[in-house]
Amino acid sequence: MKLFVPAMLCALAAPATAVFAQTAGSELNATQTLGRQIFAQSCGVCHLAPSMNAKTYGPPLNKASTAGNDEVMRAFIVNGTERMPAFKYYLKPAEIDAIIAYARTVPAPAVRAANEPQK
Repeated sequence: MKLFVPAMLCALAAPATAVFAQTAGSELNATQTLGRQIFAQSCGVCHLAPSMNAKTYGPPLNKASTAGNDEVMRAFIVNGTERMPAFKYYLKPAEIDAIIAYARTVPAPAVRAANEPQK
């Protein structure tokens, strides 16, 4: 299955391919694949690192986000926050579930020790 990612989104969030590449080696089921597509279209502009040194608005999402609690992540997506719009009128419950299912496939970044040199 080929993933459609709008060209504008690719230009704004080129490093998104790095996130997609992390999960590309593993097989995603249909729900996770749908979640990856919706994430790229609706969430990626704020939750993926931008390519032009612009600041990302929201934290990167991965399996450790919201301490792995799907209900907390669902509440954030549905209701929004002070800095994030609510998606309850834009996304269907199944689409929100798909985003969560996809986010749970993205590995959490490795934590470096304070004295470990950067590569």
